[in-house]
Amino acid sequence: MSGKRILVVGPGELNADDRKIWRDIRTAAGAPANPFMDPAFTTAVGQVRPQARVAVLQEDGCPVGYFPYERGLSGRGRPVGAGVSDSQGAVLRPGIRLDARRLLRACGLVSWEFDNLEDGQHVFVPHAVEELASPVVDIGAGFERYTEGLRRSSPAFLKQILAKERRLARRVGEVRFAYDARDPGALRALMRWKSAQYRRTGRRDRFAQEWITRLVELLARSEEPECRGVLSVLYAAGRPVAAHFGLRSQTVLSWWFPAYDPAYGKYSPGLVLQLRMLEAAAADGIGTVDLGSGPARYKDSFKTRDLRVYEGAVVRPGPGGAVHWLGREPARAARRFVRDRPRLAHAARRVLAEAGRLRDR
Repeated sequence: MSGKRILVVGPGELNADDRKIWRDIRTAAGAPANPFMDPAFTTAVGQVRPQARVAVLQEDGCPVGYFPYERGLSGRGRPVGAGVSDSQGAVLRPGIRLDARRLLRACGLVSWEFDNLEDGQHVFVPHAVEELASPVVDIGAGFERYTEGLRRSSPAFLKQILAKERRLARRVGEVRFAYDARDPGALRALMRWKSAQYRRTGRRDRFAQEWITRLVELLARSEEPECRGVLSVLYAAGRPVAAHFGLRSQTVLSWWFPAYDPAYGKYSPGLVLQLRMLEAAAADGIGTVDLGSGPARYKDSFKTRDLRVYEGAVVRPGPGGAVHWLGREPARAARRFVRDRPRLAHAARRVLAEAGRLRDR
């Protein structure tokens, strides 16, 4: 129809009206206030990733939707902030119907690959190849109510965390927790610990990529109420022993970059920090802590339920789409094969950890 059009702009070209409409659309759709789906996240990524773009869907000159993405080589598209974005998709006014391949054509993309597509994305879910569980912690009823449930479901788990916190204080020194710390030294320590953890486990070091470090530093300075960084730090004897940098809106806190000093590993400082962070977040009005997809035993212990997220790709027919399929789908299928077989997945993690150990010799 002549009244409909799609404009492609840089994130920095979004104005105050766009940001308000974007947020109003999310609210009207009843979508969770996930900070990764806020325009402030896309704008921050645009400052460190020049290939970031936003497709603005208009009807009769008025915006009715936004689709943030990054355009790679040969028109291969990915979510904005791909690699560190824990919630992905388009922002569409309720009732808007859109063909995914038409959208890609307007954006100059031959494909768009996603790995944390949020539930309810009717444009893209039909193109998903896998549904994943993304655990969350509900703390809207208060921390005391949450711990009552935790004592029923995992009594030994909670008891062990509290015992290790006491042991840390007894053997190392006074334990102190800061929920929203403004401590650049602790943030640098967190990045060092996380880089070492990535290498130790044979995974790609995200903080070796300059744009990710710059993005974290940008968000750490953000004052946006719907998307700003929160640095939480656990101190013992006055020094950081564990830290977490996440993103928050007014009601959702996204678990993002947790790490701890391995020298204090026997005290499980990461678990102590997470428990204290949940307590402080509940007192600060956070209703949900989104732990993100990906297997981890501690997530299963802390969570109250799972959300659904999706992995897959929209591929337009033609040579470009064939190139995407050949480049990505066999590897994706191999990952699914390993992930669906716990013993094989455990063996794969051991191989990666050994490779990381040898590389750091």
